[in-house]
Amino acid sequence: MTVDQILALEPALAKFLGEFGDCFGRSEPREHLCHYVRGQLSSLQRKSVEPIATFNNIAPRTLQEFLNTDVWDHPRARDRLQQIIAREHEDPKAIGIIDDSGHPKSGKKTPGVQWQYCGRLGKTANCMVTVELAFSSFDTRFRTMLDTELFLPESWSNDRARCREAGIPDDVVYRPKHLIALELLDRAQANGVHLEWINADIWYSEKPDFLAGLEQRHYRYVVEIPRNLRGWLYNPGDEPRHPARGVEELCHSAQPMTRQEWTPFHIKNTEKGPMVWQVKSAPFWLRRGAQVLSGYHLLWVYDPLHPDEEKWFLVWDPLEDKLETWLHFGFARWPVERVLQDKKSELGYSHFEVRKYQAVMRHLYITMVSHLFLARETQRLRGEKPAAHAEPGPRRRQRTGEHVMV
Repeated sequence: MTVDQILALEPALAKFLGEFGDCFGRSEPREHLCHYVRGQLSSLQRKSVEPIATFNNIAPRTLQEFLNTDVWDHPRARDRLQQIIAREHEDPKAIGIIDDSGHPKSGKKTPGVQWQYCGRLGKTANCMVTVELAFSSFDTRFRTMLDTELFLPESWSNDRARCREAGIPDDVVYRPKHLIALELLDRAQANGVHLEWINADIWYSEKPDFLAGLEQRHYRYVVEIPRNLRGWLYNPGDEPRHPARGVEELCHSAQPMTRQEWTPFHIKNTEKGPMVWQVKSAPFWLRRGAQVLSGYHLLWVYDPLHPDEEKWFLVWDPLEDKLETWLHFGFARWPVERVLQDKKSELGYSHFEVRKYQAVMRHLYITMVSHLFLARETQRLRGEKPAAHAEPGPRRRQRTGEHVMV
């Protein structure tokens, strides 16, 4: 945005940031929050401390202190953001999307940095990784960041002297990314955020305890799965006579799929015409360790324009919604992730140049605040109301996990 565009939004921005006022004990940090968000919303090419400070005509040192040493409650600001989403953007069919982001960094002092896979670059690189939870309305038109957490590799976790040097608290230790994702869901629920459906990167669907965690929390999910996920297309009983087979092999050889006609599913319209994929579906029994689990559906889809491009989705939906609904949620992840990634790049999500854990997390949380403001303004300019399109859906009782209709 240009300076004039930001000035035009100043009243709305001031009102929005006022929601976070009690996260700060003094007026100066509150003012620096405004400075930081204005800088992230600007058209600056680089959105680290020094360019943002220059944009606001303040000394870079003030923003460095704002991130590193000023007293303010950034976890409370994160919770407040989630409470705003729960209060003003509730959607009975909201989607939670789980993924992780790699932040390429040089050197060895940025918290959690090491040679590891970086999704942003599509290869192994020296980077820091964060696990993220995004919120999307049912129609995917309103989407925003909901939470983020640092993934601390074991090499860091086992070297507490290195952690102390980077300001990493003793209670921040190595946890697998898929368990961090479940913690993010718990935190959002504690702040009143209702997510009816969960979608996640294929890496997460390979983790049995991640899927089990979603089921224990009564989240319905549609997740892309690897071709070698094993199971059956018939009920094998508690002691199967035949071994479980990978879903690719099953779909190409087992009768529940081979005897079934393909059903077209319209994904979206493009400049080249409608994008239509073909789909088959069948009940699925899943092998999880020594257990045989029922209640799943397997979706097999392919793109007629690229016949070799096959995908498989695993559905867990005790309420047995329509096939079209499952496909909608299955395909929702990619456009939402693409838009979120574009917006994060515009806001300088990975532009931080700080070396302490607290400063890194504060930068990430402030970027979430900026992202929510941008999403709300986009919705307002479209003339839309939050979740106005959505039909009432099932809601979970937080204590019992039972479904009730509202």
